[in-house]
Amino acid sequence: MTTEKATIISFVMSGGVGSRLWPLSREDFPKQFHNLSGQGSMLLRTIKRMAARSETAVPVYLLASERHSDRINQDLAGIDLAGGRPILEPMGRNTASAVVLATEVTLREHGDDLVLVVPSDHEITTDRDFWNSVEAGVDAAKAGRIVVFGIKPDRPETGFGYIEVGPEDAQTRDVIRFVEKPNEETATKYLASGNFLWNAGIFLFRASVMRDAFRKHAAEIWDKAVAALDEASTNISGTYLPHDLYAAVPSISVDYAIMEHAKDIALVPAKFRWNDLGSWQSLLEVGSVDGNGNVLVGDVVAIDCEHSYLRSEGRLLSAVGLRDTAVVATADATFVAPVNESQNVRKIVEQLEKTGRLETKFTPSQDRLPQVGAYGNRVRHWLFDETLPLWSTVGVDTRHGGFHEAMSFDAIPINKTKRMRTMARQIYAFAVAKEMGWDGPAQDLIEHGLSFITKGRTDRGGWVKTFNPDGSVLDASEDTYDQSFVLLALAHAHKAGHPQALTLATETFAFIDEYLADSRMTGFLEMPDDKGLRRSNPHMHLLEAFLAWYNATGNRDYLQRAARIVDLFRHHMFDAETWTLGEYFSNDWDRAPGEQGEWTEPGHHFEWAHLLSAFAASSGQKDAIRYARKLYASAIANGLNRSTELAYGAVSRHGLPLDTNSRSWPQTEAVKAAIALDGNGGPDLKPEVEARVGRLFRWHIEPAPKGLWIDLIDQTGRAKAEEVPASIFYHLVSALTQYVDYVGKRP
Repeated sequence: MTTEKATIISFVMSGGVGSRLWPLSREDFPKQFHNLSGQGSMLLRTIKRMAARSETAVPVYLLASERHSDRINQDLAGIDLAGGRPILEPMGRNTASAVVLATEVTLREHGDDLVLVVPSDHEITTDRDFWNSVEAGVDAAKAGRIVVFGIKPDRPETGFGYIEVGPEDAQTRDVIRFVEKPNEETATKYLASGNFLWNAGIFLFRASVMRDAFRKHAAEIWDKAVAALDEASTNISGTYLPHDLYAAVPSISVDYAIMEHAKDIALVPAKFRWNDLGSWQSLLEVGSVDGNGNVLVGDVVAIDCEHSYLRSEGRLLSAVGLRDTAVVATADATFVAPVNESQNVRKIVEQLEKTGRLETKFTPSQDRLPQVGAYGNRVRHWLFDETLPLWSTVGVDTRHGGFHEAMSFDAIPINKTKRMRTMARQIYAFAVAKEMGWDGPAQDLIEHGLSFITKGRTDRGGWVKTFNPDGSVLDASEDTYDQSFVLLALAHAHKAGHPQALTLATETFAFIDEYLADSRMTGFLEMPDDKGLRRSNPHMHLLEAFLAWYNATGNRDYLQRAARIVDLFRHHMFDAETWTLGEYFSNDWDRAPGEQGEWTEPGHHFEWAHLLSAFAASSGQKDAIRYARKLYASAIANGLNRSTELAYGAVSRHGLPLDTNSRSWPQTEAVKAAIALDGNGGPDLKPEVEARVGRLFRWHIEPAPKGLWIDLIDQTGRAKAEEVPASIFYHLVSALTQYVDYVGKRP
């Protein structure tokens, strides 16, 4: 007679970063997605293990970060979850919330069944041994006990949590207490006592029992996580939890929230060999060794080395005479340590994060080019021989004045409203081209542009917002954003020798100070007397203009203006937790509610990174470089479409895409940011500069007719642009002239 097996609903937790395996494991590519054993990713192996209990298909769910959804889809392609699905978190909220989700989903969709929650990144010997251990805890779980699993220690390990247990009773032992990671002396005592086991982080329980435990010991976590699940949306890719509601869930481990308070917890001594693969030492222990006890991964040559872990993710790694050493080399970082000290890699990661280094946030692209200036000739030809000649002729409105706002892809001007910001940007672009040695009619174009925009002066000394196509004023609003670009154009016109530029700028500064400066000394209003939402973007462009005037004149008054903007950035705009730049704020500089408060733009991260680097160089305030690095790292790690490697239009503070289209201007700003940060106390970004230029040309420039560009591309790489906006010319000229200067070439 056979006994029917209890139904067990499995949930795999896959939200960790695995920083102890840096530099291989990073925020955008954590260890569970790596193939560390040669048998597939750790996540894939865990999913398959959950499905191996019996021939009867039982649902397997995945609790994971939404930012890793692309990697999840790749790993799970062709895998049948038997009715389960990914449940995707908009941000990490630790293991307590994950267990709540597992419990509530089971109750809603399957009833009061047993729930098994396991990590995705542990090495377990065989599926049979694993399930034999789980079966040993089934009776206790059915009887209403929460069951955990312990590993008999074979050394005084300081990197694991411990569980103290009572005498063995049948197949389980009573849990006395959970213990945090001990020091070596305490771990040695635990090993000698025989009553302490390593905590495997695996839980088995009846759904109603865990629900009741949360309601008793951690009701806030339960209520808020369930509220988020109530509003979740589900499609073929999985269940997506709402950002605002899930952000309210306290971030606490299930050990703290429940296990330290619950009574009558049972422990099953595991019958399987286990390793959490939480250090390079652990990979040495489980890997295939050569005759000298070394684990060699990748292109490695080892001579007279013993008991060492040597791994290369690219170039040849050669070593002689190493003993008990871990060496891990990736495209942009190398880690070296004694094997028994390899867990301390976390100290390296913490130090890197304090200084805003990029290497903890993102994994370098495989297409990075090794040589500086790889695109130099192509950039020079496109900019100076194709684009400037077109826009300095066809792009000029010789009839009504100013410049055309856009062209068709047949290079025919489009008759539409002219924006002050675009007119000013065109003046800037031709002035910068002149500074770079362009032999076209830059001086005439600067004069032509200034003659037109001065028709848009207001009585108070400001500048209007828009003109009709015939040059008459359409909207006389005095927008701060437009004032900033007029100042930028005037700074470069002044450098080009225009006699009226300084006077016009002085009058514009006076207007800004009187009508746009916040009387509370907290930045600038959007328009005179406007008390509504504040944006960081106009302040960024004012910073750009102030720095341009400082560079044009050497007058430190302009640098002091820039310093006030940077101070506002430090205290209000920058989110130190997520390394992101907010876009929308209240009049008191509190984060705006709803999606506006979550909205961040990778392109603006890149722009600020470039400007903060320039400010640091001019002012000597070197801490600005640290902010610049963090913004760049955040944009690269969270703001890129992994299919095209182009920057998204917008992502949330926690890296979820909000606008999946890619415009051309963020790609130009990525080039400028990489140039600014290269050689500035951080990593070598020369290959990254080339890669950024390459993607700009691959997607936005090469597919377009000569001298034009495709401004808008969707997430699949398809062009969506219907015209060529002149406003982008400023971004292209700025980035590509800096690139030409960077590689030491001149037209």
